[in-house]
Amino acid sequence: MSTFKPKFITFDCYGTLTRFQMSETAQKIYADRVSAEDMPFFLRQFAAYRLDEVLDQWKPYEQVCKNAITRTCARWGIQTNDEETGAFYKAVPTWGPHADVPAGLSKVAKEFPLVIFSNADDSQIMHNVEQLGAAFHKVFTAQQAQAYKPRLRAFEYMLDNLNCNPEDVLHVSSSLRYDLMPAADMGIKNKVFVARGHEPSTPFYGYTEIKDISGLPGVLGL
Repeated sequence: MSTFKPKFITFDCYGTLTRFQMSETAQKIYADRVSAEDMPFFLRQFAAYRLDEVLDQWKPYEQVCKNAITRTCARWGIQTNDEETGAFYKAVPTWGPHADVPAGLSKVAKEFPLVIFSNADDSQIMHNVEQLGAAFHKVFTAQQAQAYKPRLRAFEYMLDNLNCNPEDVLHVSSSLRYDLMPAADMGIKNKVFVARGHEPSTPFYGYTEIKDISGLPGVLGL
């Protein structure tokens, strides 16, 4: 891929660049009601309900978070309250980047315009982006698109607003389910999977795999 010069490098934000801490937040809040043995599956179901929520019609991300944890707790017979379910959305703007992100991004940003599409609200995202250590050409949100990834409408919004075609971008994400699978369906041939351990590698979807953002400059021949 070192010979490919994209018009834009597009990124997922939470999980890929910003250290996503939904599971840590849930573990902290519900440790007194979910055993250590059961906690991994509780967190998997919470993640599954978040995905299920974003596949529906667009709603504010605060509602996505609240609905997902409320449904998870109901499945487990756990009592919760508005303060607990509201804590997830409030935590998001406080999250910082993975340690490898600022140096890797700043090197790439010198040569290519960087773009984010994030499953976020407008009121949240810049608090996280400002900590990433590089300038971004555009930052798009699900609120703007009225659609969350993995819906193709989200990718259509990003490409239309960049006035470019799928073959013009390099898309970077640590998620197959939210990003790289639908990106492949959209015809985005140039993709990078950041293997942060969220999901197993699935080479069928045609990407270059790196362990973290420090490997991205090398993918681009920098």
